[in-house]
Amino acid sequence: MTRTKRIVPRVAIAAGAALALAAPSAAGIAGMHPKLASRLAGMGEHGVVNLQVKTKTKVCWTFDLPTTGITGASIHVGQKPVVLVRLGKTYSAKGCTTAPEMALEHLQAKPGSYWVFVDTKGHPGDLRGRLFAGMAHM
Repeated sequence: MTRTKRIVPRVAIAAGAALALAAPSAAGIAGMHPKLASRLAGMGEHGVVNLQVKTKTKVCWTFDLPTTGITGASIHVGQKPVVLVRLGKTYSAKGCTTAPEMALEHLQAKPGSYWVFVDTKGHPGDLRGRLFAGMAHM
């Protein structure tokens, strides 16, 4: 076997190994959802929130709610009182906040595991909805 014939298979094996190592990373990125939304309901009211993960640690939101007296909003792990991300120190219909990179990765990978809770005076978290990939409209 000549030197050229021995090098070509080695290069092909090395290239294949590099692709195999890179494949899980590419698959993980493909499954991420930077645009998320939730249809909110409770207390006889309805609304939506659209979220967008801007960077590894920044998430922005836009609420469309007719509700008055809102005091805060947050993203929870399921319907439990465990807060993953607070959407601002006080309620704002639009805004951005920073969050741990790992929290936003989980949020994008499995949005259906998380809920948005909206707190109002006297009814904390009674207006809520499950997140999904995509955008919502009123």
